[in-house]
Amino acid sequence: MSEQGASAPSQRLPDINTIGLQAPLDWLAAGWRDFLAAPLLSLLYGSVLAAISAGIFWVLYATGSASWFYVLLGGFLIIGPMLGMGLYAIARALAEGRKPRLLDVIWVQDAARKDQLLLGLLLVFLYFLWARIAQVIYALSTWRILKGRSEFLHFVLVDPNGQMMILMGLLTGGVVAFCNYALAAVAAPMLLDRRYDVFMALATSVRCVNRNFFPMLFWAVLIVLLTLLGILAAFAGLAIVFPVIGMASWHAYRALVRA
Repeated sequence: MSEQGASAPSQRLPDINTIGLQAPLDWLAAGWRDFLAAPLLSLLYGSVLAAISAGIFWVLYATGSASWFYVLLGGFLIIGPMLGMGLYAIARALAEGRKPRLLDVIWVQDAARKDQLLLGLLLVFLYFLWARIAQVIYALSTWRILKGRSEFLHFVLVDPNGQMMILMGLLTGGVVAFCNYALAAVAAPMLLDRRYDVFMALATSVRCVNRNFFPMLFWAVLIVLLTLLGILAAFAGLAIVFPVIGMASWHAYRALVRA
């Protein structure tokens, strides 16, 4: 086979494995082992993201726009798969018996191509869609501008319009987030494998969620819960939570997609 033919992407979608409900726990355990195997790189990666998240929240709180943090949190979960490329590279290196290097994490060569850009643009589009939906729901719920955390909490906990706003936000946000999850759960780490383009990766990701709906739903719930725990721990917990989830996502891809 010629060199050109060997490097061309495969035209056949890969087969999908069927997994059990306990599989997401196995992925988390594998992600934790990778974290312990490369603690400095993992903590550095997670600390940067935790610091950015805390900085954004501080700015919103200081400007009286703390209520928008919930929208940004939804956006963070949407674009999160794109932020984990360096973590996927760490997990891949460890799985291959190599020692991950800082340069490999900062500049992931296998991810620097147009397919990665297309996936990123899709996730950014979904984020702006979610932000616009949130604005519409807010505008339909109240004519007042809620300033400060106490005023916002009073509105959503006491006012029936605020309660309806939260309910509608959770429903619509959940739909957008799950659509994004179905598209990107496997697609993002899969793009590190140059045999596949972005369209094959997206199709494979949807097929993985469709074939293993309940295990993948369980995996989504674990991601959300761990992220919330990291935030509740004064954002410092994200320095550990995000690397573990990111590297576990690589193991999820390897477990779901047949080589």
